[in-house]
Amino acid sequence: MSGMSALRDRLRKELPQLELREQEPMSRHTTFRVGGPVTLMALPKGEEELAPILRAAAQEGITPFFLGKGSNLLVADQGADAFLIKLAGGLTRLELVGETSLYAGSGVTLAQAAVFAAGHGLTGLEFAHGIPGTLGGGVFMNAGAYDGEMAQVITWVDCLDLEGQPHRLPLDQLELGYRKSLFSRQPWLITGAELTLQKGDPQAIREKMADLAQRRRSKQPLEYPSAGSTFKRPVGHFAGGLIEQCGLKGTAVGGAQVSEKHAGFVVNTGGATCGEILDLIRLVRRRVLEETGVTLEPEVRLLGCTLEEP
Repeated sequence: MSGMSALRDRLRKELPQLELREQEPMSRHTTFRVGGPVTLMALPKGEEELAPILRAAAQEGITPFFLGKGSNLLVADQGADAFLIKLAGGLTRLELVGETSLYAGSGVTLAQAAVFAAGHGLTGLEFAHGIPGTLGGGVFMNAGAYDGEMAQVITWVDCLDLEGQPHRLPLDQLELGYRKSLFSRQPWLITGAELTLQKGDPQAIREKMADLAQRRRSKQPLEYPSAGSTFKRPVGHFAGGLIEQCGLKGTAVGGAQVSEKHAGFVVNTGGATCGEILDLIRLVRRRVLEETGVTLEPEVRLLGCTLEEP
């Protein structure tokens, strides 16, 4: 029996209430709407299920891949032999824990957290309202937009190591940087975080959120499936500006296209495959390097595939 089959059987025995899916198509779980099946996916609803899942995986020698809303993920067309733990849909605790602090579970969307904060007259999280991911993903990537980022509001993060042991890590241990964190190199499961905000005027907070939402709609190709900004911001440059400078705006490979609205986005205009998206990303990186000398680093995470030339 393979390790994955043994893990499946163990989880079914030890956690009969846990939702498990085999050969689950990842096109259902990524905002790119592409990706083949993964071998096994667990969809826990409560935090009490997490430690037993992690312990079982460790005992079978399997390192899980943690998934939120799949808003920054590209999965191979053939799928991946992987065990995914999907947290979006579970771990949804969201509550005030102090006069200016709130606790959010890792399955809470950043939009939900921002609206919750606004409803309690707390400012500082407006930037996150339009980011299409979960709190867990936001911590993992130190998500940010419009001069705000998670590092500005996190007090501490609750997480579980791969043996299921709990840890509470303060901000100064999280190694938060531009689209990275401690969790980028240490695959622990983020279960939630405390965010510290400031008192503000509810009307002003709502107006700021509405203004940022309008700016997003006017500048970003929200009408197409994508993973948001495809590339990290190069030092001293903007990825979209470099791509447009190279005449690549609107360039397409099959159903994958460099957005005509914002060149920093690769979008799925309909029926795109992972292979087409990867080919387009490779083309963009190659042209930008040749013409500007700047190497674009992808912001999107990859599962079951690589950017290396085939």
